[in-house]
Amino acid sequence: MLIAEINQRLTTAFDELNNWFAAPAFLRNYHPANGGWSIDEILEHVALTNHFLLILIEKGAVKALKNAQGLDLTTELAARQSARARLDEISQPGAFTWMRPDHMAPQGLKTGTEIAATLRKQLTQCQAVLARLPNGEGVLYRTTMTVNDLGKMDVYDFVYFLAKHAERHLAQIAKVAAECSAIG
Repeated sequence: MLIAEINQRLTTAFDELNNWFAAPAFLRNYHPANGGWSIDEILEHVALTNHFLLILIEKGAVKALKNAQGLDLTTELAARQSARARLDEISQPGAFTWMRPDHMAPQGLKTGTEIAATLRKQLTQCQAVLARLPNGEGVLYRTTMTVNDLGKMDVYDFVYFLAKHAERHLAQIAKVAAECSAIG
């Protein structure tokens, strides 16, 4: 059930992100009055952040599968503790303070078509990770996440985090679009 839920969140978030590439260029390029990112810049940021998260997720998946040889999966699943409430905060703009690293800031070096293709590949990559860990093996390796002081998270929580990060920026995109529409 956990894997199905994570997959559904991923699919929904990535579908919504993908829909924004069909928006008119003037809307995608509008910069809000507060000096924030345009929709195109937000989409690029999500793809950049996913790139770095997926490096950790892939390494974690490999290590979790290796750990499956020496750990009792049933015991580990029973002891699993997820910071789900704090992970859910990731999707809420302003819920916590955190400065993203500079390498995750949009640079405008890729076209919308390239970013859309990257996001589609990233969704497929996330789904492939979940498929490789179908029996709960993702709980067998934990990595530290500093965002929102989440601490040690298993592979499933990292993939869930990626989905919640996309949801956070979908809310940001909606605000940018509403501001653009309000000014005409």
